[in-house]
Amino acid sequence: MDDDPRSIVAGLAELGEVTGIWELAEQRLQAGDARFVTDLGIAAWRRYGGDPTTPWQYRNVFDRTLRLLTQTPGATDQAVRLISVVQDRRQVRYAASLLASAHSVADLGGVFDTGRSEELRACLLQELVLRGAEVHHRWVVSPHWRHHPLGWLPLSLTPIKGHPSRPRYHLGRGSHDLPVMAAEPVHGHGPVPRWRETTASDETAALSAAVDNWAEGSNGRIEARTFAFDEDLPPDAVGDALLSIDLECTQGMTTGLGTCSPPQAWRQLFSAASTGGAYNRGEYGAYGRLLAWQSVAALVGAAHDAPAGDVEALAHRCSWYSFAGGPGWFDNVAWNIGLAVVSPDRRRLAVQAATDTD
Repeated sequence: MDDDPRSIVAGLAELGEVTGIWELAEQRLQAGDARFVTDLGIAAWRRYGGDPTTPWQYRNVFDRTLRLLTQTPGATDQAVRLISVVQDRRQVRYAASLLASAHSVADLGGVFDTGRSEELRACLLQELVLRGAEVHHRWVVSPHWRHHPLGWLPLSLTPIKGHPSRPRYHLGRGSHDLPVMAAEPVHGHGPVPRWRETTASDETAALSAAVDNWAEGSNGRIEARTFAFDEDLPPDAVGDALLSIDLECTQGMTTGLGTCSPPQAWRQLFSAASTGGAYNRGEYGAYGRLLAWQSVAALVGAAHDAPAGDVEALAHRCSWYSFAGGPGWFDNVAWNIGLAVVSPDRRRLAVQAATDTD
């Protein structure tokens, strides 16, 4: 086999399988030639370019080289070289997740040095925070990067997040856990005060931020709406309210309403945002964290410019409910979310429901 990466890639589309290319890359990496693997990945990317219609061989070899470089001790500099050539936002998010899953903060300190990709540094920082790490590099405390969308996020795990589940990566595959919602059942009935819908278009976008990828990249359906009540909504009337406010997702619902905690809801939203639905990979950890926060902020009715600490404080003052929804709307396979949040004054109800199927 020709050892020139560009020549190898030039013939990829003619191959019926690429395990021989994988083996060559692993052999060269084990021999200390990480540059060869990087050059192979760069050549594959220049043919692939993120285009899903490109022959699978290019995508396959690129992904293998990226995994090899990000998962192997001592190869992080070459991994960063590959990522800097790629300059694709989704691939950068993916690479940051791979790096954080396999290396310590000390091993990754060089990624935060001057000249590195701002997007990679911002994503990597948040991926490390999700794993409970503290990053003290001077870049982290520099003011300029705080204008980045991820700069809004706290630099440590807060009580609402606990210890969220993260994906586990291997050379050939990855896996992750789906959170289980252990809600305390709600029984009883109560009078539903006069209500009106208050959903605005920008509010819908924020409410559904964590689950949008289910609809955009898979087979998902979403319903996200808010309502105002003329009088306090009693706790025992929440189930009746969900049935009476003309929601599509609760039509035919008979049981399944329960109280839950903000951390339970956040973990469910984070999983939906970061790992995706039936047929997509989601937005990975860094942006998954941001999107989960955005949905929480909208559910609790926080001000648009509220800091994360204020959003979390308000979330703990709200009443949170989980519901199974109507059998005709929810697919009930593995990807289902039904959340209802009542404001502290019990005059506002926000609902976010999402379902996906394979």
